[in-house]
Amino acid sequence: MGVNSSKKLAAKCSFLSKDEQLIVSNSFKLASKNSERIKEDELTKLWGSQMDARLLQYINNYLFGRAEQRMTTVDLERFAELFVFCTRGTVDEKVKVLLTSLGKSEEECNDIPYNLVKEYVETIVSSYMKIQKLSNSKHYKSWAGKGCSTHTQNSQRLAESLTRDLAGDSVISRRLLETWLQGSTVLGQLLLFVFMHLYNISHKDKSAAVLSEKQPTSIEADQSSVESDGTKERSLVPYCRGLDLIPSYPSILDLNQIVFINAHLPQQYQVEWRFLFSSEIHGESFSTLIGRIVNQGPSVIVLEDRSGYVFGGFAPANWTLGPNFFGDDSSFLFTLSPRMRIFPSTGYNQHFQYLNLHQQTMPNGLAMGGQHNFCGLWLDAEYGKGHSSESCTTFSGYQQMSHTKEFHFRHLEVWGLGQPPPTPQERGERVIGKGGSILDGNAESKAMLKMAGKTIHSEGLREPPNT
Repeated sequence: MGVNSSKKLAAKCSFLSKDEQLIVSNSFKLASKNSERIKEDELTKLWGSQMDARLLQYINNYLFGRAEQRMTTVDLERFAELFVFCTRGTVDEKVKVLLTSLGKSEEECNDIPYNLVKEYVETIVSSYMKIQKLSNSKHYKSWAGKGCSTHTQNSQRLAESLTRDLAGDSVISRRLLETWLQGSTVLGQLLLFVFMHLYNISHKDKSAAVLSEKQPTSIEADQSSVESDGTKERSLVPYCRGLDLIPSYPSILDLNQIVFINAHLPQQYQVEWRFLFSSEIHGESFSTLIGRIVNQGPSVIVLEDRSGYVFGGFAPANWTLGPNFFGDDSSFLFTLSPRMRIFPSTGYNQHFQYLNLHQQTMPNGLAMGGQHNFCGLWLDAEYGKGHSSESCTTFSGYQQMSHTKEFHFRHLEVWGLGQPPPTPQERGERVIGKGGSILDGNAESKAMLKMAGKTIHSEGLREPPNT
C-alpha cells in the first residue's frame, strides 16, 4: 500500500482532522511497511525502544486484543483511534483505552485494582522521561547538560501523586475512574506528548528501510510546544537559563520533580527557569540570598532538610523587604520527597509571601503561608534554620512538609520565572552618568544598610550637576 492509499484510508476516518490524517497515514505507512495492516512484531520493533516496555504491552493489548482473542495485525482505523483517544479523547474514550490496555472488558470495569492503574500511569511517566532523553530537545539539553538526571524512584513518586485521588480504594469503580481522568490535566499532557512522539517517528534518512536497528528520530515537538489539531501544548520541561558559567550544577532536582513543579505553575511561567541562588554556589548566607532574589520577579524556592525531605513553594510576586504579607492566590507550597504533593491556595487569607530583615519588632526571615511563628514555610534570617507548621490555613490540603516542625536545611536553591521586572534604567528613570550621581545607584544596598541601622556617610556629598 503506497502513501496515497494510506492517506485515502485515513481520510475515511471521519474522526480525524486533516492534520491528524497526515500524521496517522504517515505513521501507519511506516509501521505497516506499505501494507494495509500492521503486524504486532513490526510495531514492537518501531516503538519498542521509545518507551517503557510495560506501556508497549498495554498499547499492544489495545491494538491487537486480549490473549484469547488476540489478532496478529491491526488496521488503520484502530490505529488512528488510539492516537485520537490518547491525544484529545473524551473521558469515555480514555477510560476505554485504559481498560482495554489493562486487559479489562466493559463488563469488568467496576473492580479495577488501584495498583494496576498506578502502574499504568507510571509507564506513561517513565516513557515521557525516556522520550525526553531520546528527542534530546533544547529544553532537555539545558538541564541534562548541567548534570540533571531522571531517577526511577521519582518517576514512581510522580505517578503516585497523579493517582493519589484513587488511593483510598483497593479497587476502583468506573465512575471514580471517570472523575479522576476528568481532572487529570497533567496526565493528559503526558499522554499527548508520548503519543505525538510515537506517531511522528519518521526516517531521518529516506533511504533507510528498517528502523529497528537504528534509533528512530521524531519531529522535535518539545522544542517549544507540541501541536495537535491546531492547538498548542506547552512543554512541561522549562528551558534552564543562567548556568552557562557553571559546568556541573549541584541541583537537588531531577527532571521528574522539575516537571511536577512546572506543570502546576501558571502557564506564562512554564517556559523558562532562571537560576538565582544555590547554597552550594553562593554560600550559606541569608543576606546573599536576599540580594539574589529581591526584585527578580516570580520564583520557585526548593530546599532539603537534614532528614532528606525536599519541599518548597511558588512565589508569584516580586520578593521585596517589608513588614507585611503580600502575593496572590496563584501561590502554592509543594513537597517532592518522600512524596510529591501540591498545596494550592484556600482563599482564607492573603498570607502568601513575607520577607524582612534587621527589624526589632517584626520577625526576620522569609515566610510563605500561615502566620508568624506558625508558617507553612519559614526560613529564619539566621541561615540554615526554619520551620513548617503542622497546619496552615493559607494552603489547601496542607501537611507539615519537613520531617520535624523545626528543621535545619542542608541545601537551598531559588529559580526565577519569566522575565525579571524592569530596572530603573529600563523604566526610563535617571541613570548614573546622565545628570545623576553614583550615590543614586545601588538602591537595594542602600535600603539594606538603612534597615540594618547603618548610616550612609556619603549621603549629601554630591558634586554640583553639570550645566
